[in-house]
Amino acid sequence: MLDKLVIIGVGLIGGSLARALRDAGAVEHIVGVGRSQANLDVALKLGVIDAKVDDVAQAVEGADVVVIGATLGATGAIFEALRPVLGPSTVVTDVGSAKSRVVGLASQILGERSKNFVPGHPIAGTEKSGAGASFASLFSGQKVILTPLENTRSEAVKLVKAMWEKTGATVVNMSAEEHDRVLAGTSHLPHFLAYALVDTLASSVDAEEMFRYAAGGFKDFTRIASSNPEMWRDITLANKDALLIICELFRKRFDALRTALEAGDEQAIERIFTSAKTARDRFVVQE
Repeated sequence: MLDKLVIIGVGLIGGSLARALRDAGAVEHIVGVGRSQANLDVALKLGVIDAKVDDVAQAVEGADVVVIGATLGATGAIFEALRPVLGPSTVVTDVGSAKSRVVGLASQILGERSKNFVPGHPIAGTEKSGAGASFASLFSGQKVILTPLENTRSEAVKLVKAMWEKTGATVVNMSAEEHDRVLAGTSHLPHFLAYALVDTLASSVDAEEMFRYAAGGFKDFTRIASSNPEMWRDITLANKDALLIICELFRKRFDALRTALEAGDEQAIERIFTSAKTARDRFVVQE
């Protein structure tokens, strides 16, 4: 049982975490902090949080856990605000989709207090945003990755692990570098491509006609292009190096497929399609 949980950025992830922990009877009091008072009002009205506080120092006083659910671009400023007011036993975690940058900022800004920081990333979400989009079952059956720093206290890791397990998630540990490499391919590149495809069609002279006849395949592929642009801008820039590497690998495979198409090489096209289907059926569908 957490006596007091503070969530900075009560959006889809932070709000869903609050709902899940409340449903599990794992938290007594939840305080929300954020730049959007309208969003905090929604969170308060829906019972996602018990109170909203403008001042970070007031919000984190006596907190067991502080969860940073804001965009990655705001993480540094949040660390600066937290550094002088964190209690000696208050554990801080985050939900950002790129970890190496967050780990570096924590070490640089929090200093000795980084021993109570446990970087985290729930592998779950939707294209919706805000407290109103949150729901308690978002993390059920999903994975949460923790990337502790070298000096992170084991007790802090255990607490954050237990918190996420209360939501129904499975928790795994890995290095920040490995996390960023894996997520560049499985999450960041797909968003990059979805945004690029929709923008390409939207810029065409017959965009209206194209979108009028868009069916299930297009909607499935591009659903994530409805995600928060500010959040994904920060993610792609924070994980730029790993994303550029996987972009180059994708470009080479795409060029090979395009060359086969130009040549009318049906065997090459079918071979690539079959390889992709086999891999997806093995690694994604069965899971």
